[in-house]
Amino acid sequence: MTHSSIADADLDAAAAVLKRARRILFITGAGISADSGLPTYRGIGGLYHERLTAEGLTIEAALSGEMMATRPDIAWRYIGEIEANCRGARPNAAHLRIADLEQEKPGVWVLTQNVDGLHQMAGSQKLIQIHGTVHHLRCTECPHQRSVIDFEGLALPPACPVCGGLLRPDVVLFGEMLPQKALDRLAHVIEAGIDAVVSIGTTSVFPYISGPVWWARDNGIPSIEINPGETEVSSIVDYRLRMGAADAMTQLWARMHSTP
Repeated sequence: MTHSSIADADLDAAAAVLKRARRILFITGAGISADSGLPTYRGIGGLYHERLTAEGLTIEAALSGEMMATRPDIAWRYIGEIEANCRGARPNAAHLRIADLEQEKPGVWVLTQNVDGLHQMAGSQKLIQIHGTVHHLRCTECPHQRSVIDFEGLALPPACPVCGGLLRPDVVLFGEMLPQKALDRLAHVIEAGIDAVVSIGTTSVFPYISGPVWWARDNGIPSIEINPGETEVSSIVDYRLRMGAADAMTQLWARMHSTP
């Protein structure tokens, strides 16, 4: 059997699973946004892979909750760089087909690590943004919050227009707790029942990202991985598509909607 015929067989099998499924959990990481031109580095933009910032810091230190509290100018500098790299990006076929499936099926949810807002832009509404989004700002001193399209024209770090305190993006920085509301929603979605789990473009290094795939395996629920590289869950999924996200979702969609 040739490599391409194996890939076709896997695509056919995965498409059949998704066609039958009513409730699907998509788990997405930076790889799904690569086809939109965004760099991949554990979901925060591949600008800093294996290099230090101008201040001699690792990106984890520069983008930590502690840095936001003590030197917000440094934390905001790199959040601003990441947002600038996201600016103008548009959802690709993978984001769009997932949003289309949400319209067709009653229980399509997306758990994403990405802060780029592309799933929302594509039209996904059943969305768990476990790391938040750069497009929502909140004051660290008072209840004020606001949504922004981008950071253009924003003084960084920005001051709250209500109390003069520090505004920060509603994202989970390194060393910070995950939002409880998002974790509760994920638990609720899993408890309500899932027919298939699809992991796309994530290395699955975080337990809350790999966890649903392990849960699927333990409960006999079919799982699919779309990723050109090797990940923490590659060895446990039922169907592994070594492809880019946009190509894979385009081909799966075509197979799901072809007339027999």
